[in-house]
Amino acid sequence: MLATLAVGALAVVGIDDPSRVPESARAVLTPTPTPAFERPVQRPNILMVTVDDLAAADMPYLPRVRRLMEGGGVAFADGIAPSPMCVPARASLLTGQYAHNHGAKTVRGPAGGYQARDWDERDTIATALQDADYDTLFTGKYLNGYGKAGTAREVPPGWTDWRATPDPSTYRFFDQRLSINHRLERQQGYTTDVMTAQAEEMIGERRDKPWFAWVNYVAPHVGGPVDAEAPRKKYAGTPQGRFKSTVPDPDDVGHYQDVPLPRTPNSFPDGDPDVPAYAPANVRQFTAADKVALDTVYQRRIEAARGLDRAVARLFRQLRTTGQLDETLVIFTSDNGYAIGNHNLNGKLYHYDESVRIPVLMRGPGLPSGVTVPTAVTNPDLAATILAAAGVEPPRPLDGVDILPWVDAPAQVRVVPIEAYQVAGTQRIYFGVRVGAWTYVRYRKGGQELYDRSRDPYEIHNLARVQEYAAVRKALASLAKRYRGCAGDTCPKGFYAADELSDLLESADA
Repeated sequence: MLATLAVGALAVVGIDDPSRVPESARAVLTPTPTPAFERPVQRPNILMVTVDDLAAADMPYLPRVRRLMEGGGVAFADGIAPSPMCVPARASLLTGQYAHNHGAKTVRGPAGGYQARDWDERDTIATALQDADYDTLFTGKYLNGYGKAGTAREVPPGWTDWRATPDPSTYRFFDQRLSINHRLERQQGYTTDVMTAQAEEMIGERRDKPWFAWVNYVAPHVGGPVDAEAPRKKYAGTPQGRFKSTVPDPDDVGHYQDVPLPRTPNSFPDGDPDVPAYAPANVRQFTAADKVALDTVYQRRIEAARGLDRAVARLFRQLRTTGQLDETLVIFTSDNGYAIGNHNLNGKLYHYDESVRIPVLMRGPGLPSGVTVPTAVTNPDLAATILAAAGVEPPRPLDGVDILPWVDAPAQVRVVPIEAYQVAGTQRIYFGVRVGAWTYVRYRKGGQELYDRSRDPYEIHNLARVQEYAAVRKALASLAKRYRGCAGDTCPKGFYAADELSDLLESADA
């Protein structure tokens, strides 16, 4: 029955020709109309706080953020990074587009980072908001590669106040350089505190116009300097010394030294014959000593999260102190997730929940409090949402949608295209879709993976070659192929009521 139900769902969200749908079913194939959403503040301030490589599963270690954002606003239970890598995710936040459209597809090479050959930063949410008489403020990490090849003093188009970390200083957690409005300055202190102080100064100034501020923290991304507790020194001279780690605030080092890396059913598999030979589970194996070292990697990540938790609380304090909180839309998210041991990964990039799933929380005018929204939301949606909240026309065709009208709606099903590119190349590693609880991907080399996360949340059982699910795989593969090159209005924009789809599919299975 599950296979039949899934096929029906995919037929609904991917239908090309309504005449092919039985007359009795056509009424329920109509997407849910966009709900009305009252905007009590027409031109709110907008504060977007992003962190680097924080997974949705890391959120228990940010209790202040959860109290301020979840308790005071909306939490999205299915936040998704369609291309789970630093550069494409940030470029999607700037453009509202998927990676195959904005052109900054990876971190190095001709499609990588700030100098990607197809990346055009003249039409971003920053330029659009500035043209609409918003002050636009930035501090923290920009696209990878900013600062190289003589670009350290550049201010990208659209920013009123620019305070960014130029590479290679970006991943120096102490005493890094900042590019402040065309000049370089050395900053003293821990990077999370430095960026918070810069943001406090910018959002605390009295302004005669609304503002958009993007505060882009580096933690818990790996970086230096390498201290005594970092794996590179702690396990120096052994193979385990190869593992990179983040750098917590000195006050937080060792706070979680007794917290082991969580072991889940998909942690450190002994290979998987049901997935392609080049899938992560089959490419790398970790020794017992490796796993001990990865405990340290994990502990330092969640220790770095403590600094982020204090930082966001400071930003809220500044908004309250300056009387701006009630007129500010606050968004908290991460560029992508991060896997340690899951599917034998130590990183991101792949389509599994650990690296695709991100925290997405919002609080602000017109939003309810203490609400969890099950409907999927993506990086491109956040750009579309920011522009809609400000009443600003998008500067380029949007692949994402304004998510605010859906915060009070019943659970909806969406098609979300997912893809990733070579770290230093231009070719896709895989493309696919997430639809409700289904994930499907096809690798460039031809292999496929299919998971039903409702029954298999750890994505252990690849169903791509299971005959019972052949129709599901075929339907999902069709959707993946259709949307792998989508742009603007040709991208999936429909929202479908989950209970109505279920009813339709149950009747189709009868």
